[in-house]
Amino acid sequence: MPVPFLDTPRPHAFAHRGGAAHAPENSWTAFEHAVKLGYAYLETDARATSDGRLMAFHDRTLDRVTDGSGAIGSRTYREVSALRVAGSEPIPLIEDLLGAWPGVRFNIDLKDEPGIALLGGVLRRTGAWDRVCVTSFSGSRLRSARGLFGRPVCMATSPAVIAAIYGAGPPGRRRQPGLLARRLAGWQVRCAQVPARVASASFVRRAHALGLDVHVWTINERAEMNRLLGLGADGIMTDDIETLREILIGRGQWHPREP
Repeated sequence: MPVPFLDTPRPHAFAHRGGAAHAPENSWTAFEHAVKLGYAYLETDARATSDGRLMAFHDRTLDRVTDGSGAIGSRTYREVSALRVAGSEPIPLIEDLLGAWPGVRFNIDLKDEPGIALLGGVLRRTGAWDRVCVTSFSGSRLRSARGLFGRPVCMATSPAVIAAIYGAGPPGRRRQPGLLARRLAGWQVRCAQVPARVASASFVRRAHALGLDVHVWTINERAEMNRLLGLGADGIMTDDIETLREILIGRGQWHPREP
């Protein structure tokens, strides 16, 4: 039985960082554009300020996309809120994004340790448990999040599980796929989110056998979108949200969010 986050028709279209091909990444303008196009799933990143506010921001440092510099984690919320992405866009709070569109689902990449407890607080205040999926490149952050949240929330696999699926797993796991599937389900781990080089036909097949959806990132080429959809990918994450929407409409697989 699917978790609420995944209970819409597949394939799922994710606006990566809001759809960074059309507006500054992780900006209000980007997210608003995706929502207007009908996107039901938005992808973003979560980083903590020094005084405990959770921001939608990808990089460890501010230098690449803002008019500031240094680590975002060393700045207060007041300092960060005064900065601008691409010279014009304020950095949103995760809590404000969740509150702005109650019918939209968010894939949230936990980028640092302080953000774990902060995200738990945000989800408690907003009641958004069923419309988020938590992911991270750190298996330890995912384990910590499961312990701190205190209730089930959809999660993506750790890098170690992805590596096991990609390599068909160690011998014990190959003989007992049901055991791994039950463990993953018990942890509410329902997604394998991977780059295109990992998402082979065999990987998709193995992930599906474990009860996992396969979401592929970050796909911006039309031919690659079609190829992955043809392999049975359950979701595509893209910066080019207009092209992905056009392709899915053409395939009869566009499932816009309900108004």
